[in-house]
Amino acid sequence: MNIPNILTLIRFLLVPVFGYYFYKEQFHIAVFLFLLASLTDILDGYIARKYNLVTSWGKLADPLADKLMQITALVFLVIKDRIPSVVLIIVAAKEAFMIAGSVLLYKKENFVVSANWYGKFATVLFNFAIVMLIFKAPFDYIFLILAVFATLFAFIMYIISFTRNMQQDK
Repeated sequence: MNIPNILTLIRFLLVPVFGYYFYKEQFHIAVFLFLLASLTDILDGYIARKYNLVTSWGKLADPLADKLMQITALVFLVIKDRIPSVVLIIVAAKEAFMIAGSVLLYKKENFVVSANWYGKFATVLFNFAIVMLIFKAPFDYIFLILAVFATLFAFIMYIISFTRNMQQDK
């Protein structure tokens, strides 16, 4: 296992620890862990590309670890009554469809879906909104709404890309 994959594994391990501290309302520790997970995401991608350490496992596990952390944060924001559950439903449904589509493409064509700028942008915006929501910062809901729309836009773009990939096989 290489360094980028170890960093991804660390992100998976940070998810329940983050959830514990969030639930216990130790928000500074929770946000620190959330940001640490984001940093390991940036680091693992940089190291993997720079040193040619990209693996199929990493391509699949990296976004899964990111989304698991993001959805965990949204679950606790719903539990703490900071956001409406519809936000969690939208994001979870989008991610479920993304995972299903990625698995289908991988099984059919051995093709691993990679992130695009709009997906990365939506993730950064959502992570920013999550931190703002945890701390009840001013304008947190504006960033939440922008993040939801960015996520929906990314989803539409991925659907277009998925459809093109599926049609190229015919």
